[in-house]
Amino acid sequence: MSDTAGFRHDKNVPAVYQAFIAAEQAVAAAGLAPSLLHLLKLRASQLNDCAFCVKMHSKEARDDGETNERLDRLTVWRHVADYTPAEKAALAWTEALTQLPAKVDLAPLRADLRAHYSEVEASALTALVAMINLWNRLGVSAH
Repeated sequence: MSDTAGFRHDKNVPAVYQAFIAAEQAVAAAGLAPSLLHLLKLRASQLNDCAFCVKMHSKEARDDGETNERLDRLTVWRHVADYTPAEKAALAWTEALTQLPAKVDLAPLRADLRAHYSEVEASALTALVAMINLWNRLGVSAH
């Protein structure tokens, strides 16, 4: 194997990898719509330039019934009417936690989330964003 080859995290640290999968399953069990989870995973993957994850999450979203039109406009979600206020609140939260800009006030974003989601759902969304960012970093480092 060359020094520049991608890492096989699933083989190198299988217990950690399986724990990540278990955490992902726990987030999915929190009761949020799978369509929302797909959008958030895809948007974070776009921001993180994880081509593998973008391809995977786009396919999964389409397989679960998401439209090409909404997926095509996900990068400009703020400027189109394709997304509900609840989806926009979750997308704003996803971007804030993915990009970690220094001067974002998270308080209004938390308030907007609370307007659309329960405390449990908001925590599950936060965990989802953390997980997809983790998966993106594993994906980028492996490909």
